[in-house]
Amino acid sequence: MAASATGSGASFRRDLSEWRIVLVAWRLVVLQAAHPVVAAGTAEHSTYRGHPWRRIEHTMASGRRLFQADEEQLWREVQRLDRAHRRIGGSSGDGRGYDARDPAARAWVLLTLFESVVAMRELSGEPYTAEELDSSYREFAGIAAMFGLPPGELPATAAELRGRLHRTVVEQLEFTGTARHLLYDLLNEAPCPRRLRFLGPVGWRALRAVAGRLAAELTVADLPAVFRERFGLVPTRRGRLLSLLLHRGVRAVVTRLPDRYRYRAPGAGSASRPRRPARQDTRPPRLDRFFREVLDQTGDGHLTAHDLRAMAHNVCWQLELSEEGEARVHDAFERWWEELRAGMDADGDGRVTRAEYVAGTLAGCDRDPAYLERGLLPALQAVFEAADADGDGLLDFAEYRVLFDGRRVHPAELSYGFRQLDTDGDGVITAAEFLRGFVDYFTARAPSAPGTQLLGRA
Repeated sequence: MAASATGSGASFRRDLSEWRIVLVAWRLVVLQAAHPVVAAGTAEHSTYRGHPWRRIEHTMASGRRLFQADEEQLWREVQRLDRAHRRIGGSSGDGRGYDARDPAARAWVLLTLFESVVAMRELSGEPYTAEELDSSYREFAGIAAMFGLPPGELPATAAELRGRLHRTVVEQLEFTGTARHLLYDLLNEAPCPRRLRFLGPVGWRALRAVAGRLAAELTVADLPAVFRERFGLVPTRRGRLLSLLLHRGVRAVVTRLPDRYRYRAPGAGSASRPRRPARQDTRPPRLDRFFREVLDQTGDGHLTAHDLRAMAHNVCWQLELSEEGEARVHDAFERWWEELRAGMDADGDGRVTRAEYVAGTLAGCDRDPAYLERGLLPALQAVFEAADADGDGLLDFAEYRVLFDGRRVHPAELSYGFRQLDTDGDGVITAAEFLRGFVDYFTARAPSAPGTQLLGRA
């Protein structure tokens, strides 16, 4: 019998990390997209239509950092999500306003994650006992508390879970266009993932047509009954049979595998695994390098208004901008310098030493998730728009190199950094990829995030 079959061994983290969770993954995203706020944000800000596989990879990576890592990584991921969600808001197609930071929407996204683990167990014929459910929910609630949701947004106990799910489906959810597209259309139009390119265009079209139809039928059969009833979704006989065979068959195989094959996270099968020692903070040497190779344009070991003006001048000179374009870049760099001076020039001499810059940046990022948004990111946004000569919202490598002045950073290292930021490998960088890379560079303590190597390998 599986290790999780006893109440004392129940673990939300462990069950979430089992590979069979992929069987309820599509069910999870459809439930989440049925919330109007989530649907609006996804429709207007996500790249899931054009890059569904990249979106899935990012979601899985975020989930691992939230639920399968140590407390330090968990806290950094919560902060990263908070920064990203600040920029997701507006008005949906029907005129309703939305904000990704809406507590009810965030609570629903979290709650569906736990509910999907519960469903995975139930669908495979291995439901939680009452004791197991309580134990796993307490573990989940401890993680969810890091998001700082208002009291009452999540059920206080596992016993309230089913009732909260029912009320949310009936009172808040809609069968949105995004949910409908995810359920019925996305797989039928998705580009071929890299690992299946050997199939060729014809082979991939044939495979995705069959896979899309079966995935839709499986998902409908697996959705909560109250959701199906609310939106008139009728499971097919084939869908019910597929659900029964897949969930129970995969459980019979996966639960007999060694932990290294059963779980997506190494060591997840151990209920008493030791806490991983905290990694060394790798930010200080990166910030020191950024100061030396990017900021200190005069090479005198100090940062002044002249250095920031020189950076702005170099960008404008090489790009041959209009007077209006140059003004935007210079204004953004002036504001960046004022932010740096105000927070780091302790003696008021108009200069920031390298040590002051490193210490001040670390302190700012640690105490305030919005720190970079007041100086660095607006300046970089202005630079990105200036370097984007054709206005297509993309940077190729030649444009990217201008931003760092290839005479200071070796071209091979710049090329390496560019490839790290180009997460989908299409040869260009979007504004979101570019800014996210710099956020990683300044905030990620571990060296694994792509943006930590935007200047190349250390």
